[in-house]
Amino acid sequence: MRTLAQKLLHKLLAEGERCAAGVRSRPPALKALDLADYRNTVSLKDKDEFESIMRAARAQGAVRLVWDQGSVNESAPDDFIERVNLATLTSLADFLGERSRGDIQAEAVALLSSQFDSFPVLVQLCERWALLRTVRRLGPESAQAWLDAIRVIVFARGLREADAIALPIREASYRIFKDTKRLEKLAPAVDVLLYNDLDALPRPGDEVWKEIGLFREEQPIRLAGNVTIKRERLTATLDTPYAAFAATSLLGIVDVPEHVTTIENLTTFHSEARRQCNERCLLIYTGGTPSPAWRAMYRRLIASIPDSVPVRHWGDIDEGGYRIATLIAQDSNHAGKILQPWRMHPDDIQEDLRRPASEGTVARMSRYALSAGWPEISAAVEIAKMTVEQEGLA
Repeated sequence: MRTLAQKLLHKLLAEGERCAAGVRSRPPALKALDLADYRNTVSLKDKDEFESIMRAARAQGAVRLVWDQGSVNESAPDDFIERVNLATLTSLADFLGERSRGDIQAEAVALLSSQFDSFPVLVQLCERWALLRTVRRLGPESAQAWLDAIRVIVFARGLREADAIALPIREASYRIFKDTKRLEKLAPAVDVLLYNDLDALPRPGDEVWKEIGLFREEQPIRLAGNVTIKRERLTATLDTPYAAFAATSLLGIVDVPEHVTTIENLTTFHSEARRQCNERCLLIYTGGTPSPAWRAMYRRLIASIPDSVPVRHWGDIDEGGYRIATLIAQDSNHAGKILQPWRMHPDDIQEDLRRPASEGTVARMSRYALSAGWPEISAAVEIAKMTVEQEGLA
């Protein structure tokens, strides 16, 4: 009965938290159905044990007890508790040896408030927590993890400014936290901060780390096409069906290709590489979300070609695909080029390949398409309300 009493008081505490957060309107209380096991007991010892816990909670100002016949005072020995009303939320939390959600929330806000200007999404995060909701399964007790995630992003930005744009993830973790494994646990929070959106589609950890220049195993840049590339030690035409090199070794394009097209997905890149390896074009695999090393390489390559050469991107028609396009568009603009979409307009997609998208997903897709400099696609996305993966179009 002691365990039952504590379990029910924890339930009462949870109901009180929901009421305090405004997500429950009825006053929190334990009623007959909740108290059924206690009220049906035939053991005087069990009855006394349950009631002693409830009396102790009442003595601490946590609850108010209503006995049979509506009495709020001690009654006859044969009477049972009929109802347990919440008296004071913080007193009940103290009685149970817990901190109230409100106290944890207030502490989290205090910890994160200094970062609100730099990371505005944290304001929305605290508002979500106030409604007793989590983000990526992280509640207000995880506030320190969000501060640690900010440290990771600031550290990665420092790497880029120092041109050290690729670092093994465990080495970075030790540099920041003196713990080689701490950083890997922060992927959900880092992902949200990079997106600046609580509801963005979660990405695998490796995709998150790659965006800021961290890696488990460094990947080469894959290129395809019948063009000559200037490298650190050699200038030569690409092999068939494709070639792969370290990002830092790629310095420029010697020929004038008919187009330069970046491709988000590996399956699509391989199929297009086989098909176009003898054509005067350059295909570049982004590796999903492009890393800082990839982006620096891309800027060097497209800066070396005339402005008349079309620079295109082919990726998924979903929020991740359009966000990747936004990043590449920034690099294209940096090199004085305008990134053009390739097979990324909803009208290009046949009906049987379309998948319906939620309003939130559509809004994010539209926003990213607009950021990429594609207003026509942005508007079309809002009308089509669909997604499709690139592999389905190859």
